[in-house]
Amino acid sequence: MTVQDAQSEALDRGWVALPASYRIPEQTPTLAEALAWCRHLAETHYENFHVATWFLPAPLRPHFQSIYAYCRVSDDLGDEVPDRDAALALLDLWGRELDACYEGRARHPVFVALTETIRACHIPKEPFADLLVAFRQDQTVKRYETMEDVLAYCRYSANPVGRLVLYACGEAGDDVREENFRLSDATCAALQLANFWQDVSVDWQKGRVYIPQADMRAHGITDETIASGKATDNFRALMKHEVDYARQLFLDGLPLIGRVQRDLALDLDLFSRGGLETLRAIERRNYDVLSARPAISKSTKLALALRALTGKALPFLRLAK
Repeated sequence: MTVQDAQSEALDRGWVALPASYRIPEQTPTLAEALAWCRHLAETHYENFHVATWFLPAPLRPHFQSIYAYCRVSDDLGDEVPDRDAALALLDLWGRELDACYEGRARHPVFVALTETIRACHIPKEPFADLLVAFRQDQTVKRYETMEDVLAYCRYSANPVGRLVLYACGEAGDDVREENFRLSDATCAALQLANFWQDVSVDWQKGRVYIPQADMRAHGITDETIASGKATDNFRALMKHEVDYARQLFLDGLPLIGRVQRDLALDLDLFSRGGLETLRAIERRNYDVLSARPAISKSTKLALALRALTGKALPFLRLAK
């Protein structure tokens, strides 16, 4: 079997695990068809994204939907395909489609829609390509030694999303880009960490542990502790340490809300509050993320959205206590 044949077989195995609509179509869709495809995915795949778009001006929504569709499909190519070789083959193909998009040869609905977003918002290829680095890394790296290593992963898995949002909203100009990116990176890394700490058991089932190994050793925690599903006192102390670290990152990124236009500020407000509320959900369980997944209730999510919209929420510093 040739290398090309092996890659073709891996792609076939990968596509079987995914929705048929994810495949590259034989006929390139029109821009209107591509935008409709991205809108449908954004409005049906993940409810929080649809809530967030309430606060966006109508002209920005198609750009957010195309960016979301790219992130969503990219993530699914890596995370919903159990065969590692197949997942890597799909991610490589997706990377080639990204290259083709920037060369004016888009074929998939996501990239047809992104072509317009990239043109209108002047978005470079780097943040899109960086996300693929993280999804490939998930196929081969299952443990991280230090928090610095985890944050290096977040640099590819989370931070590019915030930067894409800033580009889409016109908040990445030469005069503000460096500081806005720095604050956005803190917020996005904090959101990623909050998700990691919420999903320790979920990630364990996938063979992944994002808690730094050095922190686990310092608290006397091994993989066997996680596998047992029982939160010991030492494990609770470990999670308190990680939750406190993530909360500080949220606080570090909060000044971004005061630097951007109101519509984007509302979204940042919502997601930051949601991330902080996730940390509080972990605390309410006394840091036991092993026996059940801490979650934010639908009523709390709605309250966060309404508070962000009306501007009558408690200050962030009170949420952070």
